[in-house]
Formats: sequence, C-alpha cells, structure tokens
Amino acid sequence: MSYSQMAQLELLDALNNINSEAELNEFKNVLAHYFANKAQKAIDALWDEGVINDETIEQWGQEHMRTPYGYEAHRS
Repeated sequence: MSYSQMAQLELLDALNNINSEAELNEFKNVLAHYFANKAQKAIDALWDEGVINDETIEQWGQEHMRTPYGYEAHRS
C-alpha cells in the first residue's frame, strides 16, 4: 500500500469522527496550517539556498498570472 493510500485511509478515519460543523472547521484549519507550514519551510529552504531573494519576491508581486480564458472564442 502506498503512502498516499495510507494517508487517504487515515483521513477517512479522522473524518468519520467529525460530528459537527465546528469540528469540521477545526479539522480544516489543522490541515490548512499543516500545508501552510510545509510551504513556508520550502520557501525558507529556497531562500537559504539562494534560489530566491528580495528581487525575486518583488518580481512575483509584479506578475500577472491569471489564466487567459479566451472569452471571445467561447461565446455562442
């Protein structure tokens, strides 16, 4: 069994114990904090390795990364 499959089973088991909207919101917050922490550690590692710096962050702030949907091409 893969780690992904084991993780899915663990999540399903945890979800079976949620009995209210408050518990669901708490569970979602725990997951959000977990993944935010992982992302922060990855960003810190990139910074420490010199892959990103202040200039990189500034460039990201200037980027326009929206998906071009081609509205005109999809009109009926």
